[in-house]
Amino acid sequence: VQLQASGGGLVQAGGSLRLSCAASGRTYNVDVMSWFRQAPGKEREFVAALRWSGWSVGMTYYADSVKGRFTISRNNAKNTVYLQMNNLNPEDTAVYYCAGRVGTYDTDYANYQFWGQGTQVTVSS
Repeated sequence: VQLQASGGGLVQAGGSLRLSCAASGRTYNVDVMSWFRQAPGKEREFVAALRWSGWSVGMTYYADSVKGRFTISRNNAKNTVYLQMNNLNPEDTAVYYCAGRVGTYDTDYANYQFWGQGTQVTVSS
């Protein structure tokens, strides 16, 4: 499975961005697609997840820090997962990564098998 992330950029506090992650290859192997982020000097942290397949397909999960501001979604036809980020603040500044996992929903980045390259999101105050 190959993942290609895009959509990062520079935005002012209160603004919005939408990240995209295009999946290719044996995507039928993937059960969960997630977004993680990593700020300088900090550990990679979970942001949001979406059930990609299985009986609970489409179910979404969010970190408390982004709940109500971020929305994860998918376009089946394009095999793409999105992260709509609204009301951004400087604490959201990080490199954002999309990731895929075979197995159940998980917030530990170490348990993800497939990774896209990061895309930088910078929020100015």
